[in-house]
Amino acid sequence: MQGLHTVNGYKSTAMNITQHQQNNKTALKKHKSKKNNHFTDVHGLPCIEKIVCTVEDTPHPIQTNIMGKFPEWINGSLLRNGPGKFEIGNHKFNHWFDGMALLHQFKITKGQVTYKSRFLSSDSYQANNENNRIAVSEFGTVNVPDPCKNLFQRFLSRFELPKPTDNANVSVVTYKGDYYVSTETNMMHKIDPDTLETTKKVNWSSFIAVNGATAHPHTELDGTTYNMGNSYSSKGSHYNIIQVPQTKNYSEETLEGAKVLCSIPSADSTKPSYYHSFAMSENYVVFIEQPIKMDLLKVVTGKLTGKSISDAFFWDPKHKTVFHLIHKKTGKVSSIKYLAQPLSTFHQINAFEENGYLIIDMCASDDGQAISNYNIQNLRKSGEDLDEVSRLKITYVATAYNICPTDSSSTIILCMGTKLHYISSQVYNTLCRVFPRRFVLPLNVDDKTPFNQNLNSLPNSSATSLRISKNKIFCTYEELHGEDLHEYGGLEFPQINYGKYNTCPYRYFYGCGFRHLVGDTLIKMDLQNKHMKVWEQPGLYPSEPVFIPSPEATEEDDGVILSVVITPNKDKSTFLLALDATTFEELGRAEVPVNIPYGFHGTFNVTA
Repeated sequence: MQGLHTVNGYKSTAMNITQHQQNNKTALKKHKSKKNNHFTDVHGLPCIEKIVCTVEDTPHPIQTNIMGKFPEWINGSLLRNGPGKFEIGNHKFNHWFDGMALLHQFKITKGQVTYKSRFLSSDSYQANNENNRIAVSEFGTVNVPDPCKNLFQRFLSRFELPKPTDNANVSVVTYKGDYYVSTETNMMHKIDPDTLETTKKVNWSSFIAVNGATAHPHTELDGTTYNMGNSYSSKGSHYNIIQVPQTKNYSEETLEGAKVLCSIPSADSTKPSYYHSFAMSENYVVFIEQPIKMDLLKVVTGKLTGKSISDAFFWDPKHKTVFHLIHKKTGKVSSIKYLAQPLSTFHQINAFEENGYLIIDMCASDDGQAISNYNIQNLRKSGEDLDEVSRLKITYVATAYNICPTDSSSTIILCMGTKLHYISSQVYNTLCRVFPRRFVLPLNVDDKTPFNQNLNSLPNSSATSLRISKNKIFCTYEELHGEDLHEYGGLEFPQINYGKYNTCPYRYFYGCGFRHLVGDTLIKMDLQNKHMKVWEQPGLYPSEPVFIPSPEATEEDDGVILSVVITPNKDKSTFLLALDATTFEELGRAEVPVNIPYGFHGTFNVTA
């Protein structure tokens, strides 16, 4: 029971919390700004630099030191993905999302755990290593010019379209029973889940007309998988709903048979919305068009201007959030547009249909500027330096093109007419907190549906839906939490008992609390009464929780939560944590004798 803390009526277990964390809890109370954005006023955060440090891979399995006990019925591997290499030669990546993909495997057999890791053998990884420089641009880092080219050749290369990276460092997903690692470009890599070796590079555009796909597909019980991807053409930008069949016709097949169910045009053809994932119910795919925008002109001219893709992202709150409903069987887009106030969402919790309503639960915040704060320089700060980080702003005054070579280690070679100045910002405190929210969308809207009255008649639901015009419904959300969650910095990386309750009514979800720039607690939320249970220990940073159901489970939360916990204050002390998903008490931990960076997403591969 070490580390367990429960709130809102649950029995509490004593825990040893440092005075520093107690002070943070007090400071993390809800701060009422004029936009009610839940900003905070926290100072003196500890350094988490080792969470974003380069490590060596461990391609051969090593034993872990077991403390406590892992249930013997768990038989399989937790597969994880995330950045693991942040420097190439003398050059450094700028953004957390840029690091070279490192794949992890925690293999659990009869209560024992082994660990291995392997860098993804992507074209980007190989090109970087062969050239000993950042040869391929990433989300927040522009590639370093080839020193073997003369000044004129480097100038001409700026007029080339940027080559998309295949550094798939976001998640581990499945299509047709095979495992892939993916990011948000058009490139994925098929991997062997046992060896972690890259077996095949797969290009979405070889099968359907899309320029990328999300790293968060949804899979139905029969294996049919849905995803979303953008396409850019002379007709403008479109959001595409993708369907991948459940089975293969031959063993080497990958995405054959994939098709686009429908294409939704962007309201602004040159500035489509960014999305990291989408929602799915039994009959619908739900695309959430949010006011985080991508300026495509800045993307395609990035090499010319020396700007990264991240510079093309911007928050545009004058636009409402729009929920688009697409029927999975027909591919028809609903004529009803469901609107909400501007919000930002990266991860949805679940969606299901009930009594004529489509209910969408998601983690959301009131602005979309968080991405810019996850520069590696910020993640490596602490204390006062993290409270106030000076960001370098470059303004081009007179020069049309800056053809002077720069490296990605923030060394600036000035050209005529370039002005530099600094802007101070409080990094953590400018992050808008993310909280779980529920929207209720009425499905049966016709000419008889009344205007300007709440259409949500579900009992005990405070969400509203008002018909404001013939084909528009304006929605407000219900908070899926109590005031207690404000003390833990909100919640992200949500997970449920996916195999049984995805697209169905459910009661529990799990996630990370964020009292730092990364998760520092594990949280179980009970939707029946909005009570929560918390696992935490000073100086420990747990990653995305993964739920594994017990083999004879009769209750939704009968199973185990697995999470990789990083300890930046102690060398080689990362461990895999196992919690009883019902009680949220610690069952055991498997200590790994190597350092592991903080990763993004993963999945559990059950072994027969």
